[in-house]
Amino acid sequence: MLRSQEQIPQASTAPHCFQKMQWITNPLAYMEAASQECGDIFKAPIIGKYPYVLLVSHPQALQEIFANHHQFISPPNPLVQPIVGDYSLFVLEGERHRRERKLLMPSFHGERILAYGQLISNLTEKVMTQLHPGQVFTARDLIQEISLEVILQAVFGIHSGERFNELKQEIITLTDGFRSPLKSGALFFPSLQKDLGAWSPWGSFLRNKGRISQLLLAEIQERRQEGNPTRSDILSLLLETKDESGEGMTDEQLRDELITLLLAGQETTATAISWGLYWIYKLPEVRDKLHQELASLGDKATPMEIVSLPYLTAVCQETLRIYPVAILTVPREVKEPVELMGYQLEIGTRIYGCIYLTHHRPDLYPQPKQFKPERFLDRQFTPYQFLPFGGGIRRCLGEALALFEMKLVLAKIVFNYQLTLADKQPEYPQRRGVTLAPARGVRMMMQG
Repeated sequence: MLRSQEQIPQASTAPHCFQKMQWITNPLAYMEAASQECGDIFKAPIIGKYPYVLLVSHPQALQEIFANHHQFISPPNPLVQPIVGDYSLFVLEGERHRRERKLLMPSFHGERILAYGQLISNLTEKVMTQLHPGQVFTARDLIQEISLEVILQAVFGIHSGERFNELKQEIITLTDGFRSPLKSGALFFPSLQKDLGAWSPWGSFLRNKGRISQLLLAEIQERRQEGNPTRSDILSLLLETKDESGEGMTDEQLRDELITLLLAGQETTATAISWGLYWIYKLPEVRDKLHQELASLGDKATPMEIVSLPYLTAVCQETLRIYPVAILTVPREVKEPVELMGYQLEIGTRIYGCIYLTHHRPDLYPQPKQFKPERFLDRQFTPYQFLPFGGGIRRCLGEALALFEMKLVLAKIVFNYQLTLADKQPEYPQRRGVTLAPARGVRMMMQG
């Protein structure tokens, strides 16, 4: 019998403000408790102005949500709009979204990605050789240095100079700022988005973002005047890209897309690689098996040979499964009345796929709390069973580059350096804006 939307269970009976606070401070516990109580679909009052949104974790339902373009649409994502701007791919919809994605897509596939292999390898070596035996370091800070330079050089084409150094510092300030619960909370409570001066949380964020915007616009305008056709960075390619009507991207569109690439490409990749290092060095059998696979290639392996290794690939997949950097997909919205999981959904209902809960389903991933790369060698998972980069037409555009960088950086470190975990306490995820990162950043020691 078809049930009404009102009959969908609520995640909790606690007051909505309390649920939002729990979502900000401990989202995994909130979701796991709701899943145990309610199952594969539940209401949660956790996003902005909405009385509630639906969180769904059943793969078949996720397929219906993302594959059915007649009854579900992809609305803008209000959580990230204050960060990425009005022209970002994250917040565009309809024809504007399709046009922008089509313009961006060629820069993130095939030979274009492979061309960055040597750059990633060199930057990893540059950062790692700054460490000395016995030095304790925070892996996430170290990997952020690598990932940030990959983005600045491969995407922006900026290699050195005053603007390069200013951008690096401002971006680190922006991303590190979301360690603060107040800044993270403001993304979920729009009423907190108040500029009360440079020392207020939102005020400092706006000034920081404004400085990044000025630096990016200056670089874009300078590059337009330069008009160098020999440059191969992604910004240069985007400056030359035209749609079917011969229109290119405006300075403001380019700026917002570059900010999007900075956050989606640098921040998330650094977090994923840090988690990878944590699991590899926490579990000696994983480290030994991975080192043995890398050693089978020798020290002259090409980037393509490295990223094709099956166990390395499985380690990266399991890393992205157990603690996905993004725990929800981008939203979908009901366009016309539709049935989902035995409920009749109303027009305007907003739905999020719950990546974390899907990745922790015991029917898909037995012993889901255990790190077991072999599960990805034993079977293939569908895009609705394993979805660390989201689903549908808003699936992460930088997926190929992120996986390419993740594999190469982990391979370079594991094969060439002897490390150990410096902190015996287990790492755990902590909110960092709209993503989750290792709370302590993965403390490690260089041995040799």
